[in-house]
Amino acid sequence: MDSEVFYSLLQQVSPEKRQRIDRFIRREDATRTLIADVLVRSIICNQYGVHNKEINFSHNDYGKPFVRSLPSLHFNVSHSGDWVVCAVDTAFVGIDIEQIKPIDMDLAQRFFAQQEYDDLMQRYPDERIIYFYDLWTLKESYIKALGKGLSIPLNSFAIRRRSDGCGFSIQGESGPAVYFKQYDIDRDYKLSVCGTSSEFPGNIILQDAEQINQALAISSSR
Repeated sequence: MDSEVFYSLLQQVSPEKRQRIDRFIRREDATRTLIADVLVRSIICNQYGVHNKEINFSHNDYGKPFVRSLPSLHFNVSHSGDWVVCAVDTAFVGIDIEQIKPIDMDLAQRFFAQQEYDDLMQRYPDERIIYFYDLWTLKESYIKALGKGLSIPLNSFAIRRRSDGCGFSIQGESGPAVYFKQYDIDRDYKLSVCGTSSEFPGNIILQDAEQINQALAISSSR
């Protein structure tokens, strides 16, 4: 993203968010945080006909953001590497994206439920890294959908591939019924979405920073 677009988008967020972004040392961290905010704003403006300046974010007790004036709107964002992603629904929804990098499998033993770790280690060594990120993003999307963050320990529930091979199911949690969907966005990333609605879009809508900037500019001119 060039500096002109960056500073144009920076004017679209709240003064508090601008201050937070200004405190980042690394430009890429500032960029991802900025894009996450304006991406949500552009979606709200487009779907609800709300002027950007009318959007005020609040947070629940666990830090999950929401828009107080739109109680039926649920959204969640995630970013990793080159990607910033957002899920929006009228039901609880969570999303997580992770760049696939080498990791120590001791991490899985520490944070995963025993059943998940056993499933992971039963796979061929060259398949484990992919399945690790399947589980990690699915688990993160689940706790983000419920909006309770890490107050729900990652090892307190297990996500397992269904016996028919079609998707995943959750075990060990007494919360609402949830559904999962994964999207192929990039061969070097895993992207998972969890929601209390079983309806998911078939495709991802891709936008770059300039398109988001244009969408917010149009909203501001209404």
